[in-house]
Amino acid sequence: MRVHHLNCGSLREIPPLGDTPAAGAAAPQRAAVCHCLLIETDEDGLVLVDTGLGTADLRHPERSLGADWLARARPALDPEESALHQVVRLGHAPRDVRHIVLTHLHRDHTGGLPDFPHAQVHVHPDEYRAVSDPTAPHHHGSLARFMPAHRAHGPLLTPARVDEHAPWFGFTGAARPQGMASELLLVPLPGHSAGHAGVAVRGGDGRWLLHAGDAYMYHGEIEHTPPFPHPVFEPVQEGAQTDGTARVATRDRLRALRRDHADEVTVFSAHDPWELARLTATDRTVPTA
Repeated sequence: MRVHHLNCGSLREIPPLGDTPAAGAAAPQRAAVCHCLLIETDEDGLVLVDTGLGTADLRHPERSLGADWLARARPALDPEESALHQVVRLGHAPRDVRHIVLTHLHRDHTGGLPDFPHAQVHVHPDEYRAVSDPTAPHHHGSLARFMPAHRAHGPLLTPARVDEHAPWFGFTGAARPQGMASELLLVPLPGHSAGHAGVAVRGGDGRWLLHAGDAYMYHGEIEHTPPFPHPVFEPVQEGAQTDGTARVATRDRLRALRRDHADEVTVFSAHDPWELARLTATDRTVPTA
């Protein structure tokens, strides 16, 4: 198994905060990112975790992403950053992407779906219900955030199956994507969206990567005591969340996970550019079991 850390969409510039260890006072300003994973597997072909911004978003940004979001996020709209271009650049065909696993269904995570219309798309069952069941809590808001341009092709949206007998480091409700053999789980991280989940990927060496999506947005939130949010990211998070109390509780659980299991789990979020810089340096082949 080989895991690639990709930036599938540069967003607005974020100034460093001098008292965070990953940034440092002399660290340069960086663009926020759409941190995705491309996983090469023997059993399941290529697996994408989140998709960032897609090629149609770059051609027709206002139609696909919305003018208000463009004004806030200020995306670079660079075609070379799309997951499609990066998959091809790594020597693969688009059809080699057989599975896409999403932390949630917001526009900066789903833009690449139309570039891989044949792929099975896996979400946590709570997120699936939020967009498919009109009686579900937050249905209207959830469907509104799942952009029409990203679902017009009829993505093969599939709810993962919860395995109540397999808690993940104390997190209950973890779900396994259907039809996949790889050791991969959707771990509930509620608060940001109705069914927000992290994506946990296990290599044969026994270590886990946890893509925490938008459960937090800046490493200071889980690495500092007390938590140290970024003043640019915090209003974005507060404006998007479905449940602020649940989001803070999730953040605190991730802090504890990192504190107690750093030798077993590497936690990172979707938009922090300093985290991506660290992990890009360790883009590696993970031993198979």
